[in-house]
Amino acid sequence: MPEKAQITSVEAIESFRAQLIVFLGQSRPVLEEAGNEMSRTRLWLQNEQRMFWENELRRRERRLEEAKQELFNAKVSSLPTGTAALLQMTVQRAQRALHEAEAKLKLLKRWDNELDNRAAPLMKQIGQLHGFLATDMTRAVAYLDQILRTLDAYRNVGTSRGETTVAAEPEKAEEKK
Repeated sequence: MPEKAQITSVEAIESFRAQLIVFLGQSRPVLEEAGNEMSRTRLWLQNEQRMFWENELRRRERRLEEAKQELFNAKVSSLPTGTAALLQMTVQRAQRALHEAEAKLKLLKRWDNELDNRAAPLMKQIGQLHGFLATDMTRAVAYLDQILRTLDAYRNVGTSRGETTVAAEPEKAEEKK
């Protein structure tokens, strides 16, 4: 007589399958959110911040030109030296503000390049993991389904002939030993 399979817990396979499905359901949205967050950050740097600092640069350039024009007008009209000194400080302050805006715009461009250089390999890994979960793990769930159907059919073969299987009644199997 052929040996019987030593199947002790079909429930463990069913439990693992169920937990795998739950894991897949929870991990896919997390990976998609990581990709979305990266896209939002890139758009923020490339659009919002770039436009803000380019506009700010133009505004500060206008302010510097206005301050220089006021200083020139003060020198031409022979205003008191106190007023000219105050206008000279205004020009210097506007120059510092302009240099700050230029530095921020330059830094923003560097961050944009660094973001792409640093994030591209990570986004590739996330994409690979997402593909693995979508294809290989989905196949694993299907394979576990097939295993469970095969074990169920095996269990039914034994009971249809009037035999008890080890998986169906583990206590009686222990008593027979």
